[in-house]
Amino acid sequence: MNELRMRKEWEEIVGKTISKYTRSVGLYNKTLTIYTDVAALKQELQLGKEQLVTRINEYFQERVVEEIIIK
Repeated sequence: MNELRMRKEWEEIVGKTISKYTRSVGLYNKTLTIYTDVAALKQELQLGKEQLVTRINEYFQERVVEEIIIK
């Protein structure tokens, strides 16, 4: 359920720029996998993992993500 909501509302959660350059996202066992082909975005997401986890969990008002994997 949370994965479907995450996919549907991804742009609202992360913003237009990040949303535009991510191919897809998947959520399984509180691990969010983000797929992108843009090297600069991969690096930016790696550096901001903790902030993104916090933003997503605040958006959902529960702890839905504990770890992020960027591919």
